[in-house]
Amino acid sequence: MNNSVTNTARLLGASLRALLVLTVVCGVLYPLAVTGVAQGLFNGKANGSEIKADGKVVGSSLIGQRGYTLDYFQPRPANGLGENSVNTRYELLLSGATNLAADNKDLVRQVEDARAAVVEDNSVPGHPVRPSDVPADAVTSSGSGLDPDISPRYAELQVYRVAERNHLSVARVRKLVDEHTEGRTLGFIGEPRVNVLELNIALRGLVTHEVTNGDSTHMSRK
Repeated sequence: MNNSVTNTARLLGASLRALLVLTVVCGVLYPLAVTGVAQGLFNGKANGSEIKADGKVVGSSLIGQRGYTLDYFQPRPANGLGENSVNTRYELLLSGATNLAADNKDLVRQVEDARAAVVEDNSVPGHPVRPSDVPADAVTSSGSGLDPDISPRYAELQVYRVAERNHLSVARVRKLVDEHTEGRTLGFIGEPRVNVLELNIALRGLVTHEVTNGDSTHMSRK
């Protein structure tokens, strides 16, 4: 009886010591070490890849955000699983694809409506946009519904409209797009892309600069 109680007490003591050690190592030291390495080597990514403008966080480079008006570049359509009415910058509440088949009537209608809107919005005097000019990413959402990037082709399609609405030259806006076009990851993974939020922040800075210098209305359109 005494041996049984003693063995039980010894096992309980060993279990409690193991619990204490594992709690300290796995619950305190390991998280602190991982957090320290992440903050030291990958600070931006560890904090959500935040993008700042005028000293304020305005979004994340990983999450798509619509341009407020047609003065700005527009991202891909956002057809996710749900919406919220609180944060209009990020209308999607749940990330996910529509899972509609290629021949689904709803998807076909969405694509046709999106293409018509892209043609109408981006056609400016002297530069009409044809339906055949519209790239696939301009009329289809990504698998997550939150893709922050567009193709250089879609960005180029919007250049004339953005230039016209902001009284900038096409050459200046096109240069801005080129400066924000990223190549394939490691040179061979994925496709070239343009981060819409970063591009729009740069655009706003350019417009503000031109207005401040008082010569934006005299910019030529090439």
